[in-house]
Amino acid sequence: MAPHSHTVGQLVYAATGALSMTTERGTWMAPADRVTWTPPGFEHSHRSYGDTDVRLVAIPAGLCGEVAPRPYVFAVSPVLREVLLALTDRPETRPGAHNRLRAVAVDELVEPAGFSLHLPEPRDDRLRAVTDRLHADPGDNTTLAELGRAVGTSERTLSRLFHAELGLGFHRWRTVLRLHHGLIHLSAGRSVTDTAIACGWSNPTSFIEAFTQVVGQTPGRYQAELTRHLS
Repeated sequence: MAPHSHTVGQLVYAATGALSMTTERGTWMAPADRVTWTPPGFEHSHRSYGDTDVRLVAIPAGLCGEVAPRPYVFAVSPVLREVLLALTDRPETRPGAHNRLRAVAVDELVEPAGFSLHLPEPRDDRLRAVTDRLHADPGDNTTLAELGRAVGTSERTLSRLFHAELGLGFHRWRTVLRLHHGLIHLSAGRSVTDTAIACGWSNPTSFIEAFTQVVGQTPGRYQAELTRHLS
């Protein structure tokens, strides 16, 4: 979906597959255990990967004050998943039923466990040159010192810029980037081993540990869930 905005709030959920949301604050990745949130008036775009079952739920302006004031990604509990599916799978059976379900959806929005899959983007030209290079090849294992020399600055300056502009250290930012690409590869059916190598991990075990810490399940289980929901 090209960049756009709404007069209402919007929850976008990938019941299967993976979904990304991009705003001026960067990009969030949302596998099936997370749902993206965009308040009214915020320009954003979405992109889906693999065989993705995308569900869109509009949240009336009157309820939006109870959710985050900026774009965000929330965890999807079993209750929230069923509510989102009910709101998008079947017509309203009783007057006001969908409004009541939307209120339940808002009540179920909680922060995801572990660290965020939010990938902020820089404004500084030197830092953007580094992040653009890593976007092009997430498996690039060039050190921060070598990246600094390539863009005409020092390792110390780059490290400071990562923290000051992005709120993340270099290694954490690159790990989130690699997990974004890992989700994309897995959603496309690529093997866990091939995904680990393509995204820069030295071995599949390291990738599995990082993926499980963030997504809450192993890459193999994630792919099995994709297959189960699509069968």
